[in-house]
Amino acid sequence: MQRKSFGKMACPIARSLERVGEWWSILIIRDALHGFTRFDEFQQSLNIAPNMLSRRLSALVDAGLLERRRYSERPPRDEYILTEMGRDFRPVIVAMFAWGNRHFAPEGASVLLVDKKTKAVADPTASQRTRRRYEVIRQKQIAAQPSSRPLRRRKRRVG
Repeated sequence: MQRKSFGKMACPIARSLERVGEWWSILIIRDALHGFTRFDEFQQSLNIAPNMLSRRLSALVDAGLLERRRYSERPPRDEYILTEMGRDFRPVIVAMFAWGNRHFAPEGASVLLVDKKTKAVADPTASQRTRRRYEVIRQKQIAAQPSSRPLRRRKRRVG
């Protein structure tokens, strides 16, 4: 079965999934945000097959989320550094762990957002939980722009 490409779709979510829609890619970016840069660090953290890790790292480099830098000539070794685009994925990672902690962690949160200076636990969704913010968000909708095909809503059947 051939993989479908989302790269030319007008939807920004589909275009984003084209770059990071495979679970290993998201976990690699998570680890890179934690400071991992070397192949063996990613492999040890993820317990991923070397050939799969090589493909995922190359795909993330090609997509512009990571930059490959040579740190050793003999033997040739590269490190993988987050680009600005890769660092901009951080809020998505934070939102995913907050969602996962809330809905899929009956044993309790395994990852927390903490203040760098005080180490106090911070709520990554706090700004969206205030009543006013929630009401403002509820009053908004996703709207297609002229550059995209019109988004269509499902019509409800009456009767």
